[in-house]
Amino acid sequence: MYQILIVEDEIHLAAFVAKGFRKHGYIPTVVNDGAQALVALEDKHYDAVLLDLGLPVKDGWTVLRELRERGDTPPVIVMTALNDVSQAVLAAKANDFLQKPFRFKMLLESVQNLIQADPSAPTSGK
Repeated sequence: MYQILIVEDEIHLAAFVAKGFRKHGYIPTVVNDGAQALVALEDKHYDAVLLDLGLPVKDGWTVLRELRERGDTPPVIVMTALNDVSQAVLAAKANDFLQKPFRFKMLLESVQNLIQADPSAPTSGK
């Protein structure tokens, strides 16, 4: 089973995304701010991280920078309502990004593509 960390402060969106991933056989964990995300990533391996940029405590930019600086390399998909950030997000070493609002199917496909491309992903699958 693949482990997905959802870092989203909008409770309804986080619940919707978590429900969708559970339905497809993933094990989602939801945290609501950037500080919680960094703690969760220290405590456990995740196969993918879904990261909002506009988070309380520590924003998504800070989370992504700190994650990469400490050498953690799980695939990160940025989910943002901001316009025109695609180049900045990819320059910050995110693997992909989706602009809100998005269709869950697009998010699922992005996660599946990144996990399949990751040689460290579990072989047991979802």
